[in-house]
Amino acid sequence: MIRIDARGMRCPWPAVRLARALRGGATCVEVIADDPQASTELEAIAASANATIEIVLDEFIRTFVVTCR
Repeated sequence: MIRIDARGMRCPWPAVRLARALRGGATCVEVIADDPQASTELEAIAASANATIEIVLDEFIRTFVVTCR
């Protein structure tokens, strides 16, 4: 599993980093992000890669687990 710590990054950077990891052949990526817009953009990247996305909510930080089908 690849882990991307995108805390403090504003969109589109978390999505860009996820897309790069998926293009690089990653099959499971965990993204930690605190930007409120990250969920929308990460979901779009996952959908375009035919991957599933699971969102684990914390009080302040969201963790997104993207798995290729």
